[in-house]
Amino acid sequence: MERHDDDRLEAGRLLFARPVTFMLSVVAMDKLPPPDLPEVCFAGRSNVGKSSLINALTNQNKLAKASNTPGRTRELNYFNVSDRLRIVDLPGYGYARASKVDIAKWTRLTRTFLAGRAPLRRVFVLIDSRHGLKDTDLELMSMLDETAVTYQIILTKIDKIKKAEADKVLAKTQKAIARRPAAFADIILSSSEKKTGLDEIRAQIASLALPAE
Repeated sequence: MERHDDDRLEAGRLLFARPVTFMLSVVAMDKLPPPDLPEVCFAGRSNVGKSSLINALTNQNKLAKASNTPGRTRELNYFNVSDRLRIVDLPGYGYARASKVDIAKWTRLTRTFLAGRAPLRRVFVLIDSRHGLKDTDLELMSMLDETAVTYQIILTKIDKIKKAEADKVLAKTQKAIARRPAAFADIILSSSEKKTGLDEIRAQIASLALPAE
């Protein structure tokens, strides 16, 4: 079992050993790249730390544009991982400094993408460990359950809370997803700042990528 874990982690390290490159930003479904590679995407409430996590995973400081202003990401941002897989950074949900029309537009784009994107292998749903699951998170998870899109919870900013609090939010989250049909059982605790959980996330992504040539 230990050897298997070593192999998984090494596969993740190798996948991200080469530079990950920005591809394009998409604001309409007809602008999506060809569905010729597996895709994983990162979803979560505004300011949950999606961009920071992508930057930490890829060992690049400015690949994904992080901002202190919630709701800055308003399109689907695509990144190429060694021509073996694509990462998609989705617009944050739950709060944004934008008009209701704009919010409705990119919310509709995100939902359409999640419900109908054939190469999508997994959605990593990021949850701020300080706040736990919110109604907007549960709404997204219910939609993914209905459309049979596998998703996995990543609890972010785990370094910002004490271990007892981390244990409590982990247990509560595990209970919340226990009966959800599309939820991946393993929850990852992460911190972009402290690099916690990054190796496991890389390993999970590598397991979904095309084999190395």
